[in-house]
Amino acid sequence: MAGDEIKDMHVAIVGAGIVGLALAMGLHKKGVPFTVYEAASGYSTVGAGIGFGPNGDLALSMIEEGFLSHYERVCVGHKPPAPQNIYYEGLLLEDGLGLKESWYGNSSWGHPDYIRRAAHRNAVLQIMTSFIPIEKVRFSKRLTDVEQLPDKVVLTFADGEVAEASVMIGADGIKSVVREHILKPSHPNQVDPVYADSYCYRGVISIAEAKEILGDLTDVAKMYLGDHRCCVTYLISGGAELNFLLCVADDKPWELKNAVSQKVSYETMMADFKGRGVDDRFFRLLSKANPIKWGLFHHRDTSTYYRGRVALVGDSAHASLPFQAAGAGQGLEDALVLSNVLAEIFNAPKKDEPLEAYISAGFAGYDSVRRPRAQRQHERAQEMALMLYFQHPETGASMEKVLNQLQNGWFDWLWFRDLNADIQTAVRGVHEVINT
Repeated sequence: MAGDEIKDMHVAIVGAGIVGLALAMGLHKKGVPFTVYEAASGYSTVGAGIGFGPNGDLALSMIEEGFLSHYERVCVGHKPPAPQNIYYEGLLLEDGLGLKESWYGNSSWGHPDYIRRAAHRNAVLQIMTSFIPIEKVRFSKRLTDVEQLPDKVVLTFADGEVAEASVMIGADGIKSVVREHILKPSHPNQVDPVYADSYCYRGVISIAEAKEILGDLTDVAKMYLGDHRCCVTYLISGGAELNFLLCVADDKPWELKNAVSQKVSYETMMADFKGRGVDDRFFRLLSKANPIKWGLFHHRDTSTYYRGRVALVGDSAHASLPFQAAGAGQGLEDALVLSNVLAEIFNAPKKDEPLEAYISAGFAGYDSVRRPRAQRQHERAQEMALMLYFQHPETGASMEKVLNQLQNGWFDWLWFRDLNADIQTAVRGVHEVINT
């Protein structure tokens, strides 16, 4: 049973995805008591490709120094001899792919200190769960209600079970019950994710199939730009598979109110790209995708990441468009900063003091560090989408102008962050409470 004194602190984490597990790893490493509650009956075995960027890799290594050595065994970059410091190479979706354009051969972007890494999401989850004792995870626990009392948080689950915690962290995804609890009283219009006027079809195919379609273009991660359409491809599964997304800019409202995906006919899927001058290779690739439209939703505004004893991390806090491949990395930064804040509270010297002042200071510090940075990433991801769809007011349909943006430090602020400084800023308020 969780208590309201420092010595009895117990953290409830709702959601066992990448970010919830990263937070659990951090708390376990630092000896902070916690329980993870996951709605599914077991750890996820589905998913496609995922990468974290240099900032995400650093955050994970700071959470658990043993992670990267395992991760490097399952991740893949580009096929050698391609340089691994390329993030993506840009080409065109149109017929011919731009291979005869003057800019071809100089259309990649990255950084000398960037290292290309991507893996299958399931492989990453398996590594993360190896660092978390299974007895600290409760499955088949779908959260339905949250109540905050002066000295605790009460969680109610769909099966009728009630649990208590000193602190609760919502890592329950874009349609977050915890987000509703935090924002509905003060900012009800910010609770629900907003359709970002874009959707995609996605798939994972063997590298043999991919080579038949794209040849050696599969060797390096690509973004194919086009008018209201784009395609993203990169290797996963140690290079044995190709992950791809074929994306559509769409100004019509999303049809389904309570779902982020919609099954469509094969003909409807194909029609989304016909008559637009798209290279035939993409129709062959599209034929390998499931005819499911995945709506791209985001949290356009979030005025706070916490209320009382409850806070948000990952997509629950700042779901964004995927075109900077930065959502997971931002969630890992959340987990790193918050695990340090909670550890600072739990390790405060006066173990019999009540938690309220510590939690208030700690969550305020976490919010002040993480929310402005994650919001900036969200805004830049929207701007990146406009460039890929040739809709950006400054770059338009000019590949040269897009490259000028992306090749001149576009990602530097995102990838190369002093995360130790963020931690020190976030815990400052807790130190002030300790020293009072």
